[in-house]
Amino acid sequence: MAVVTATGPTIERSRRIGMHLARSAMMDSARADRLTAAWPTSPIPADDIVRRNQRPLVARSREQAANNDYGKAFLRMVSQNVVGPDGIRLQAQTRDDNGTLDTAANDALESAWREWGRRENCDVAGKLSWRAIQAQAAVSAARDGEFMIRMIYGADAGPWGFSLQMLDPQRCPVDFDQDRVAGGGFIRHGIEFNIYGRALAYYFTTTQEGEADYHYGGRAYIRVPADEILHGFLPDLVGQKRGLPWMATALWRMHMLGGYERSALVNARASAAKGGFFQWREGEGPEADEDEEIEMEVEPGMYRELPAGVEVVNSHPAYPTGELAPFRKEMLRAIASGLGVSYNGLANDLEGVNYSSIRQGALDEREHWKELQEWLIEALAEPVFMRWLRLSLLSGKIVLAKGGRLKPERLDKYTAVAWQGRRWAWIDPSADVKAAIDGKAAGLSTSSQFIRDSGRDPQDVFRELAADIQMMTAAGLPQWFIEQALGKKPAAPAKPGEPPADTQGNPQ
Repeated sequence: MAVVTATGPTIERSRRIGMHLARSAMMDSARADRLTAAWPTSPIPADDIVRRNQRPLVARSREQAANNDYGKAFLRMVSQNVVGPDGIRLQAQTRDDNGTLDTAANDALESAWREWGRRENCDVAGKLSWRAIQAQAAVSAARDGEFMIRMIYGADAGPWGFSLQMLDPQRCPVDFDQDRVAGGGFIRHGIEFNIYGRALAYYFTTTQEGEADYHYGGRAYIRVPADEILHGFLPDLVGQKRGLPWMATALWRMHMLGGYERSALVNARASAAKGGFFQWREGEGPEADEDEEIEMEVEPGMYRELPAGVEVVNSHPAYPTGELAPFRKEMLRAIASGLGVSYNGLANDLEGVNYSSIRQGALDEREHWKELQEWLIEALAEPVFMRWLRLSLLSGKIVLAKGGRLKPERLDKYTAVAWQGRRWAWIDPSADVKAAIDGKAAGLSTSSQFIRDSGRDPQDVFRELAADIQMMTAAGLPQWFIEQALGKKPAAPAKPGEPPADTQGNPQ
């Protein structure tokens, strides 16, 4: 058998053919041609993206939040759904050595936490309650891309010796960078990191509320240890150190749609005014050097005589026409997708929806809100509680109902807590409750889980049920009535004047 050895030119030709085939099979999104000339072909590091874009994005996001109805609606949706009217609530889960819940300790923890959450205690300025601080943090993250909160200690912190100070993230200069600092770390976007990227300190132009203006380009910064700062944002890229507004991808379309709607509204007003012009017939009218203006106010039901030779030319702008509504709807659909909310909720438009579609859309959106709730718990609620718990135990401020105080040496025991975020009413209560009951009967869920899904604490619900049973029993109500009041339905109809029968038909 003859052996054929490929020569150099043959190998080179094969490589050219292979490269040509690779280029022809390349994905369309990677092509470089006249249609994609403005499309980036080199990845940009997260630091560069933040440094170049954060400040203008925040400025435009704040402007849209102030002037655009949909921007304001989005921030309202964030506050209502991530935090809600009651905020993210603490549910203490401390247990005794035998595994049972330590009710006394749990009640003391929850009571002290509620007391600290009053605005005169938790806010160093005495203006915001704990629920309001949560709402401010969520809205700041949505509008500015991040929130920054400073933890204050000592006499200045108020009655509990611990409080919070909301900071404007823009006072931490995004353009302040240093490649090397003492200790081997670096500064990026106004934050000092160690060589592994753990934050060591934050630099602010000011932390004083009396200074209202931003200072760009200066270097007289205030250095605050990272242990005192809570910095929360949702990273889009690995290595990202500062946040970008959640409205970033929707801002351009929101701004353009707002201008489009304003133009349509002005045009509609001009059309409704029924304006017009006066025109002289050919060969009539004043001389070229004469200045004669004719003005006439139009009133309903009034006819006026015009000078000889003058005729009216009507001006009736026809816009906006029928394409305004569908165009606006399509733009709002895209904006809603960028914001991560449903179109129906953002646009307040329920036209054409049915039960199945609105239910599916609501369930998908609620999963998104639950994810944001977990983020806020990890970024804000848990670190604040851990710091508050340690200081409150040491100062003896957590008091039991029967006297005595929780002991600091049992700190690890008291850290067992759960957080309950806002939950929503069922879209179809009868169908959803029935499905939950069937799931519990099949062993797929529990009563406690069902109660948590409704936004309540199972311990509170069970206590209320026990109290109701105790009050009904003390009032002398028969057992069958109590069971029926608690939801147990009789198997057979009861005769007038007789108690309902059980499943065997025997009177109860």
